[in-house]
Amino acid sequence: MSSFGASASAIVVLCLWSLHFTQASLHDYYAEKFANKGNVFVVHGGSEGIYSSNSNLNQSSTSSSDGHSFIRFEKIIFRRPGEFSNFSSGSIHAVVFEVDDRETIGGSAYGGQRAVCCTADLAKLGVCTQGEIIHRPSTNNPGWPKVFGASFGIDEFEAKLQPRTIHITKTGMYNVYFMHCDHNLKEVIVEGKTIWKNPTGYLPGRMAPLMNFYGYMSLMFVLLGIFWFSQYARFWREVLALQNCITLVITLGMFEMALWYFDYAEFNETGVRPTGITVWAVTFGAVKRTVARLIILMVSMGYGVVRPTLGGLTSKVLLLGGTFFLASEVLELVENVGTVSDFSGKARLFFVLPVAILDAFFILWIFNSLSATLNKLQARRLLAKLDIYRRFTNALAVAVIVSVGWVCYELYFKSTDVYNERWQKAWIIPAFWQVLSFSLLCVICALWAPSQNSMRYAYSDDSEEFDKDITLTLIKPSLLPTKDVRIPSEVRSTPGGDGTSNGGDVEEDKTE
Repeated sequence: MSSFGASASAIVVLCLWSLHFTQASLHDYYAEKFANKGNVFVVHGGSEGIYSSNSNLNQSSTSSSDGHSFIRFEKIIFRRPGEFSNFSSGSIHAVVFEVDDRETIGGSAYGGQRAVCCTADLAKLGVCTQGEIIHRPSTNNPGWPKVFGASFGIDEFEAKLQPRTIHITKTGMYNVYFMHCDHNLKEVIVEGKTIWKNPTGYLPGRMAPLMNFYGYMSLMFVLLGIFWFSQYARFWREVLALQNCITLVITLGMFEMALWYFDYAEFNETGVRPTGITVWAVTFGAVKRTVARLIILMVSMGYGVVRPTLGGLTSKVLLLGGTFFLASEVLELVENVGTVSDFSGKARLFFVLPVAILDAFFILWIFNSLSATLNKLQARRLLAKLDIYRRFTNALAVAVIVSVGWVCYELYFKSTDVYNERWQKAWIIPAFWQVLSFSLLCVICALWAPSQNSMRYAYSDDSEEFDKDITLTLIKPSLLPTKDVRIPSEVRSTPGGDGTSNGGDVEEDKTE
């Protein structure tokens, strides 16, 4: 239990240190260049799910959880090079809209290609002014979308957007874009920041439920840790190498869940992802997943149960584990470090594919090894070990089937939610994987918890006789005559008997 307390203390110290050195900012724009999209030049300013402001607002509160929801524009400046400053320009617009109102931006003439900037054909119809952004009032959300802008005068290098706060009164996925239609302004850049806030803090709506989720997961790992470490302390003389590995996974899990909670808590308070905490959370998570997969693979191979070492497979197992760690670490860093906008599935296919392929390889190798180990245990009639391996196989099979089903659902969810309209449910996808891995860890802890019979499952030269002795002690002695009962030494000395075959199996096991 002392190691458990030390781990918890270390987590708190590390997180408080990281919180102390974090400064607040939100969607920052550092010399962002406009990209040409169709007939409009665009800079994407951000997308977040925002809940509406609470009806009972505390006007005097200054905390991040004061119940207010808003998008605030601060120090937004458009800059252009000196050689392009000898003329006045049209407006550069900031456009804010909820995803349900996306059809109010842009239009088309006679059912043709949709355009955001007013074309000559649309101007002839009298629906807009040529060269301006096309937008119409929303029928579902009066006063939206919000469109405002700034323009350059002659010989002006900068155009400043006036500070503005847009209060959110309807829950939805909101988007900010900076747009213009002037080809002479293609070299313009954007600087400044926007501040987005939900009623309970600065966390984007899709991420907000994850803070409470990781808080609960931290508690679950603490409870699992209390159970495991208490058993470990009671039966420390009987602990196996496998159980030491499980202890490492539980410890890494406690660190990971606590770090993710503090990551989201700091993000919610200040509005910026704390890079230090995020990197540590990602790293602990990648190490935990790697160690967990290696443990399952080694158990499936019978390491410490039917074979004392992995032999020539050790280097291959370590190579697979190292490769998986690097691929997983890179993927999670790309997905999480500095991520502010509410985009699900941001990581590119280039980073996702290696992890998926390595996971598939792990699964194939695990079940192939399990099949061989089960056959060996059954052939040698090691009933206690066979029983625990069958339960372990069933748990893994259920986990794999559920995983495949959830992957199919995740693909369906993301492919049918192009505009992130189901953002309020998106947090369930990453949360499910955490719950599934934790459930499998609980099953492993239940099967291999330290106990006075731990050595019953350990590899030994006399493992078969040991297994039979334990099995016989569970059977009530019969009233058979003494002459019908042979002692183990007699069995081993009988020519061609079970003792000979057992000895052969043990010798075979030594050579593996």
